[in-house]
Amino acid sequence: MNKKQKITIQDVAEMAAVSPMTVSRVLNNKGVVKEATRKRVQEAMRALKYRPNLMARNLAGRSGLFLGLIYRNPSYGYLSEFLLGALNTCRRLGHNLVVEEPFIDRKMVDLELIERRFLDTSIQALIVVPPLSDDPQLIDVLERIKIPYVCVSPRLDHYAGPGVGITETEAAREMTEYLLDLGHERIGFIKGPPDHRASELRLTGYKQAFEARGLAVDPGLIGEGDFTYVSGMRAAKALLESTNRPTAIFASNDDMAFGVINAVHRSGLSVPDDMSVVGFDDTPAASATWPPLTTIHQPIRELASAAIEMLERLVEQSASDTAVEPEKLRLAHKLVVRESAGPPPAGTG
Repeated sequence: MNKKQKITIQDVAEMAAVSPMTVSRVLNNKGVVKEATRKRVQEAMRALKYRPNLMARNLAGRSGLFLGLIYRNPSYGYLSEFLLGALNTCRRLGHNLVVEEPFIDRKMVDLELIERRFLDTSIQALIVVPPLSDDPQLIDVLERIKIPYVCVSPRLDHYAGPGVGITETEAAREMTEYLLDLGHERIGFIKGPPDHRASELRLTGYKQAFEARGLAVDPGLIGEGDFTYVSGMRAAKALLESTNRPTAIFASNDDMAFGVINAVHRSGLSVPDDMSVVGFDDTPAASATWPPLTTIHQPIRELASAAIEMLERLVEQSASDTAVEPEKLRLAHKLVVRESAGPPPAGTG
């Protein structure tokens, strides 16, 4: 297959009816350029989908890359850990990180803003944090503007681009099996938001653990959450007040698990003597809460670091016009046993 002819500064200059030097001045934000001329050049770049090869220039001069990170994540524990991992890796590699939350409101992604932002600036590659990493419209925009990107925790078996993540279903199944091994059979599960692929995958792992042992899943023990502390507290309250109260609750992220522990204590029960509580992520607060939380360790900082390093390789490949298969990297999770889970109260199971 023949490669499409690359758009050059000369092409932009011709469309904008200016000199290549003027285009260069607009790109580098140097020299005096009239505002109307600047807008005309930027409109021509958008129309031609021109992206300056700042990548090759930076790599040759050994200056840092400008990397973007876009997010919408209700779990502050996850997001803070991810940002720390990304910033530390950028510092180590000499790159710069620009963080954006590109929304018209709290729910709708501003796709036009994303396209305009990354065509008109020197950001050279992009990290997409869940749940945006599962947004097909956003991925279409990134493909159209031809910016290198890495999706974090996409459903890797259903995703064609570069990504890093863990085996979400396997991890949730392992946690559920741990509770079953402790003797629990009535295990509540609190889901994450429906637009977050991890919500579906973790619920699948929970169900698989029951099915593997020939046990039926009780739909009444599955609560609705959105990965926030308040939603965990609310869902736990409903489970605690149900006629078939569980003996353990698996909240599918740590923030919700902290809310569950609060709800259990408010109801006059004890964790883990009356109710076992487990989470998912192993954010720093998991070892600091009381009792310390049994959870799945998701290597959040390592995922961020791997995404930055993968972006660096993508930029190098883009600068050299090297065509390679998109990388898909899975990092290992780990079941971390602490003090928030134990056997069910005598006579319950």
